[in-house]
Amino acid sequence: MFRKQSKKIKLQSKRQIRKVSRLLRPKPKQIGLPPGTLVYTGDKEKEPISIYLMEYDQNSFFEKKIENTNEIVLSKENEKVSWFVVDGVHDIELMEKLQTLFNIHPLAMEDIVHTIQRPKAEEYPEHLFIVLRMFIYDDEIRELKNEQVSLILGYNYLLTFLEDPGDVFNPVRDRIRKDGTKIRNNKSDFLAYSIIDAVVDSYFHILEKLGEEVEELEDRLIAEPQREDLQLVHRLRRNMILLRKSVWPLREVVSLLQRNDHSVINQSTQIYLRDVYDHLIQIIDTIESYRDMIVGMLDVYLSSTSNKLNEVMKVLTIISTLFIPLTFLAGVYGMNFNYFPELEMKWMYPWGFWFISIMISFGMILFFKRKKWF
Repeated sequence: MFRKQSKKIKLQSKRQIRKVSRLLRPKPKQIGLPPGTLVYTGDKEKEPISIYLMEYDQNSFFEKKIENTNEIVLSKENEKVSWFVVDGVHDIELMEKLQTLFNIHPLAMEDIVHTIQRPKAEEYPEHLFIVLRMFIYDDEIRELKNEQVSLILGYNYLLTFLEDPGDVFNPVRDRIRKDGTKIRNNKSDFLAYSIIDAVVDSYFHILEKLGEEVEELEDRLIAEPQREDLQLVHRLRRNMILLRKSVWPLREVVSLLQRNDHSVINQSTQIYLRDVYDHLIQIIDTIESYRDMIVGMLDVYLSSTSNKLNEVMKVLTIISTLFIPLTFLAGVYGMNFNYFPELEMKWMYPWGFWFISIMISFGMILFFKRKKWF
């Protein structure tokens, strides 16, 4: 299975390295700009921006695509919970309108468009700002994709900013569409918890996929290591680094939200955040275990290739050792001298030379086996 994907992996390696460097070495903003200046640092400038709204309370629910920002004002003023999903953050003009409509702090909006933030939570008077990383595993090319998810949590609304369409929030949407669910009976803070929980649950799915790769690759390295396996080891190692870099700060974010006394978070929701924190601990333990296994794979690969080389060298050494005395005999009787007494004997060639050579070789083989050299 790995063999079938090796060519695709090689073709995707450069793009994967760019994505890794994008998270590990953030692209700096323009130097000298004042705080709060909106500068998009991603690579989705040409993709269209869409805004979707899901509005609900205990008794009603509806969803639609926002075509005009005036519709946002009407939804924001009612008492229902409004969930706005913004797919795309590169339109600075639109981001400024949303900043004005929801009174988003300039520093928070700056971090939203600067899409290489580490997971964090910041408290502002009218809202909470939360950043986390969402990962999607591509089964076809076995590539781990990631993007920033930014949340603006207000009293009766939640804004979710994504770089491009596609997310892991469909289970949350399905629960909103059903009557009598907890998410319909609670405020926007429970919706924010549900979003965070959906992202954390997706980590379990990704780790399951990566775990299958780790176990399969480990078996291959022990049985029959190949040169391309080393590239797969490095790819898995990079993926684990990406996950670890996102999960560790997210644990601090959930811990902060769990203890936060901001007015937009109810005490009943903090109990559910405690469960998310426990899940993050499990994910971190799994990541650390896989990291140790992947680091050990390098030693397994080197040991396997070294053992394979040793087997080849052992066979060649035995063959060379067997031919040393035969080469000596052939060299002695191949010299151009007239007086070799044995040359006058008729039986010297078949019985003298060949019989002695065969007996020497047979004796050496018995000696090697007795010493357990092969």
